[in-house]
Amino acid sequence: MTAIESQLIERLKKLPPNLVAEVVDFVEFLIAREERAAAAQRLTEGLARLDALNLPLVSEDEVEEEVQAARRERRDGAIATST
Repeated sequence: MTAIESQLIERLKKLPPNLVAEVVDFVEFLIAREERAAAAQRLTEGLARLDALNLPLVSEDEVEEEVQAARRERRDGAIATST
């Protein structure tokens, strides 16, 4: 255990339970904030890599066609397995 961890534990022991709960909430907030920042960074990097591929844009109609085709495929597969 590091010196800072020991100091933190000693200070936590001096707090009443309701304040310890606040500390826990704050630590959870900090962890969530770091996780969100890391996820945003991964997303930014992923979008940059995707953009570098210079793929043609997909229209809303093409997306809708793909969605409908996937739904038909799923529905047809469900019908085939139920018979």
